[in-house]
Amino acid sequence: MERREEQPGATGAGAAPALDFTVENVEKALHQLYYDPNIENKNLAQKWLMQAQVSPQAWHFSWQLLQPDKVPEIQYFGASALHIKISRYWSDIPTDQYESLKAQLFTQITHFASGSKIVLTRLCVALASLALSMMPDAWPCAVADMVRLFQAEDSPVDGQGRCLALLELLTVLPEEFQTSRLPQYRKGLVRASLAVECGAVFPLLEQLLQQPSSPSCVRQKVLKCFSSWVQLEVPLQDCEALIQAAFAALQDSELFDSSVEAIVNAISQPDAQRYVNTLLKLIPLVLGLQDQLRQAVQNGDMETSHGICRIAVALGENHSRALLDQVEHWQSFLALVNMIMFCTGIPGHYPVNETTSSLTLTFWYTLQDDILSFEAEKQAVYQQVYRPVYFQLVDVLLHKAQFPSDEEYGFWSSDEKEQFRIYRVDISDTLMYVYEMLGAELLSNLYDKLGRLLTSSEEPYSWQHTEALLYGFQSIAETIDVNYSDVVPGLIGLIPRISISNVQLADTVMFTIGNPELSVSSVSTLKKICRECKYDLPPYAANIVAVSQDVLMKQIHKTSQCMWLMQALGFLLSALQVEEILKNLHSLISPYIQQLEKLAEEIPNPSNKLAIVHILGLLSNLFTTLDVSHHEDDHEGPELRKLPVPQGPNPVVVVLQQVFQLIQKVLSKWLNDAQVVEAVCAIFEKSVKTLLDDFAPMVPQLCEMLGRMYSTIPQASALDLTRQLVHIFAHEPAHFPPIEALFLLVTSVTLTLFQQGPRDHPDIVDSFMQLLAQALKRKPDLFLCERLDVKAVFQCAVLALKFPEAPTVKASCGFFTELLPRCGEVEPVGKVVQEDGRMLLIAVLEAIGGQASRSLMDCFADILFALNKHCFSLLSMWIKEALQPPGFPSARLSPEQKDTFSQQILRERVNKRRVKEMVKEFTLLCRGLHGTDYTADY
Repeated sequence: MERREEQPGATGAGAAPALDFTVENVEKALHQLYYDPNIENKNLAQKWLMQAQVSPQAWHFSWQLLQPDKVPEIQYFGASALHIKISRYWSDIPTDQYESLKAQLFTQITHFASGSKIVLTRLCVALASLALSMMPDAWPCAVADMVRLFQAEDSPVDGQGRCLALLELLTVLPEEFQTSRLPQYRKGLVRASLAVECGAVFPLLEQLLQQPSSPSCVRQKVLKCFSSWVQLEVPLQDCEALIQAAFAALQDSELFDSSVEAIVNAISQPDAQRYVNTLLKLIPLVLGLQDQLRQAVQNGDMETSHGICRIAVALGENHSRALLDQVEHWQSFLALVNMIMFCTGIPGHYPVNETTSSLTLTFWYTLQDDILSFEAEKQAVYQQVYRPVYFQLVDVLLHKAQFPSDEEYGFWSSDEKEQFRIYRVDISDTLMYVYEMLGAELLSNLYDKLGRLLTSSEEPYSWQHTEALLYGFQSIAETIDVNYSDVVPGLIGLIPRISISNVQLADTVMFTIGNPELSVSSVSTLKKICRECKYDLPPYAANIVAVSQDVLMKQIHKTSQCMWLMQALGFLLSALQVEEILKNLHSLISPYIQQLEKLAEEIPNPSNKLAIVHILGLLSNLFTTLDVSHHEDDHEGPELRKLPVPQGPNPVVVVLQQVFQLIQKVLSKWLNDAQVVEAVCAIFEKSVKTLLDDFAPMVPQLCEMLGRMYSTIPQASALDLTRQLVHIFAHEPAHFPPIEALFLLVTSVTLTLFQQGPRDHPDIVDSFMQLLAQALKRKPDLFLCERLDVKAVFQCAVLALKFPEAPTVKASCGFFTELLPRCGEVEPVGKVVQEDGRMLLIAVLEAIGGQASRSLMDCFADILFALNKHCFSLLSMWIKEALQPPGFPSARLSPEQKDTFSQQILRERVNKRRVKEMVKEFTLLCRGLHGTDYTADY
């Protein structure tokens, strides 16, 4: 590749023919992507366009695609290609081209200020990426320059257009920083530079927000821009004026949503708890919204009440400890708590009449935890204040848990009923938690209420009220030993007084006293009987299967109960002879197989998708429990084995082999649908877990099918199933070739996904990291294969450490803790650690320095411990170099503190717990929280 081809200004024709990435061909491919009805053609076009975007010719065609005579879709692709070239291939751009590239981008943004907004945004992202790569040395006052250039009066664009373009640019700049691929050593420098540049942004935002002449569209963009900048952990006190302006803007219906988002983001940033005085100033502003909240509730304005509730909860939930610490201000905080109580008890039934109350439930957990974490004397004072509040909360929650009238409930959709069920489970969990604070007095309180309700002769009681009180009892009884409660005998005595006139009430009564007679109760009890008494049931098996089949075909139960019923039948059939099992299986699943064959012929649509997922779910749940052999012991682990089946082939394998072609046919039409793919994978994953070695005959064809599936549309469920196959079969010489081929294929496809940008697929990255860890644990030889790009795998895992999703980060840490101990035994692993281990260490230090959630520190400590234990000489060199730059990994650290940390880590190669404690101490120093009350329980 010639350097000239990589230059941003290159326009020679010589580059284009090489891979035919010409303007004309790009436009044809885009037309195919957008308008060709054939999905295969669309996929081919998309792959070709991805190659085009990263080609040297992209510098040439991008600018031409931005010409005014092109349609917005084409212009958008040109702008996107520029962003990709700048963000991913910055090192290929000669330094003498920086200024001309910057000037070209400014020109294009000025042009599109009055054009297509989506193209404008993409160009702004490209310029933001360029600014981040040049800051602070090559472009020291980037933000101030942007403000100055867009305020120039000699621009052909009108003032409002320039203003909106500038605000768009300033909005995307922090967002681009959060997702940028900047080298680790530079990220801290750029963050510090941006923090200084706030001084050029916030005064402008304040002026635009407060001046009466600013049109609504400008003020809305200001709020979004502010919302973007506060996520850079700007000190809360520097945001005061803008937060107050945002509160004032809440009165404007057009600005309401943007104001809420800005206020919540500002209040919720982790660093905000350090600015207690500012937090105290915010309480009156939040309390000042109560009239607007009540008016919204009265008018049925769910959006407004929801937004105000979000603000109150953000302040209370994120900063309850800091505000409780200000004892002299206890009354104002109590007023905020009462405002949140109003939001919890907001009138109407969730989720039909209101969607606000569910937002508040976590706050009550947080407040209780903070109160109970104080020393005894302070806790006693707050218990006195807040016990009455929590008793009131119980009343409110039980009221919210009540069913609507039978007539109203009859009009609810199935989705609304399911949301209400989940909401009641959340209320149940909250009541369980509250019991820790209120103790036995809570049970007595509920018993007294129920007694008064059932014995009162003054007015008839509603079944909803009775059911809710029983539901409260049931919630608390799940966590305590009711044998020691003196109210239980009284409760049992009250049960006969209940007039059961409704199925929901009956179900709750049955659950409360443990007598299974309805729906969930009956199915769950049958499942328990079939599991624990299966060897006593063969004489009744035919009847049970027949009745269950009848119930399933009539669709009497909800989906979840149908799945439980299939699990019950799996337990039941496990005790029969193989011939009997196959006969029963044939009668049980034949109707579903016929239905699935019919569905496989139909054109995909939402209704037949539900039917397919339901049938696949039934089969999965049946195979989860249908196990004709016995484990040698009850301990799960890598050496888990089962006694062979003496009677012949495993019935599950027989059935799977019979339906395998049908499942492939279903997949061929539904490969784009994650739910269907997940349901297919679940059948095999649950079968593998149950059958273990008995599944062996299916391994080659399943590996082949998984490879095809994942190559076409990568999905996490396919990786999870691959992980199960690696876990159980990779160590078997007979099965290693298909397992190895599948492992290499999914790895190659996933690495390609990383090149295209993995941020939209955290679930795939999570599952991929778990697969890699499992491979290292069960069969490290998989990493010896020459076709495995171990270096690329390592670099992708480092990238995954920076994802915002905690499960993905944990999975990536798990991969490294499996990889590092194999430096000595697996040569490619040792080589990549030697070459790129420093990059891993920097990512870990950056996470500890504040980039990652504090809850993940133990995971990063595990990596440090593994580096120290298995790569000591390298770590001792890397850690000193890495901590050398000022401001890394945090500007709050002194050189002495960094030196102490590195020495402590290097000394501790035996005690992992000590390393975790060191990391926790160090991350608190990095975040400016060391020695504060907020870390008492950390």
